Amino acid sequence: MYSNKSNNFFHGVVFHHFHDNLIHPKGQGTISQKEFVDIINFIGRKNIIDANIFFEKFKNKELKENEVCLTFDDAVKSQIDIALPVLEQMKIKGFFFIYSSIFEGKPDNLELFRCFRLNFFENVNDFYKDFYSHLDFDIEEFFEKNHQRIQTKKKNSPFYTIEDIKFREIRDNYLDKKKYENIIFLMMREKNFNQTEFEKKIFFNIDDLKKIDSLGHLIGLHSHNHPTLFEKLNYNEQKIEYEKCLLILSNILNKSKSDIKFMAHPCGNYNGDTLTILRKLGIELGFRNTMTIDNKMKLNKINSSPFEIARENHSNILKIIKSTNK
Repeated sequence: MYSNKSNNFFHGVVFHHFHDNLIHPKGQGTISQKEFVDIINFIGRKNIIDANIFFEKFKNKELKENEVCLTFDDAVKSQIDIALPVLEQMKIKGFFFIYSSIFEGKPDNLELFRCFRLNFFENVNDFYKDFYSHLDFDIEEFFEKNHQRIQTKKKNSPFYTIEDIKFREIRDNYLDKKKYENIIFLMMREKNFNQTEFEKKIFFNIDDLKKIDSLGHLIGLHSHNHPTLFEKLNYNEQKIEYEKCLLILSNILNKSKSDIKFMAHPCGNYNGDTLTILRKLGIELGFRNTMTIDNKMKLNKINSSPFEIARENHSNILKIIKSTNK
């Protein structure tokens, strides 16, 4: 049974990547179409609320404790190819949160790097090992120095392994963005990775976005460039990220900017400036990436503001399903 004491409040479930072992390879964090169906059935179709209904019930303060919506981040093509047919067959409307630089031919390198990792390494730990070999400092000393912070992040993000957390700690809090990307691009050159070829397989195109919208799913903001640590941006930088995303999406969909009222925080990261900006842009519903109270943001309860609605990661639900079936 999905509903329990740890999730007895309305929330979203967040999905990112899917695999089919044809176009979209299996890798860390990906799920199959069957696993997607299993998650829906485990939650219970009657408990899954269409995105538009979820929003209306939220505005009217009518959402029940066990009501859930499905959300999809990052505009990755596997959502169109693998998840969308299931949504249509089961008559479920979801939220799709889009970062807009992909429509300017400037996709988030994070997603491109992920594709490189999936296609050129046996597993994620092999990728980490290769990455660490390009660093010019003692990583073990770094991990020891930051042990407490790494453990805290692991506790708050149980869907990541400890090795994932360690890698992200180096990527986000030690290396600057340019140095990190230069290392990955060097690794890509070493393995003859064809960036242009893979970009077409990874991301939504304009027709995909229009299709999702025409089918009745709700489109929301996910910033322009998808920064991994939004809180490190100043107010004006954050404002530009969301204003540009809103402008591009509204133009593509031929909508008024006021028609787009939804968002999800990239990597679940934000601060007080972010919430102020979203309010001024007319956003009415926003999602976080966790199901716990965030002490850093001084939240005193779950779903404490319209821009901080909790989301469960699909991987945590899969773990429950697998443990139940043992």
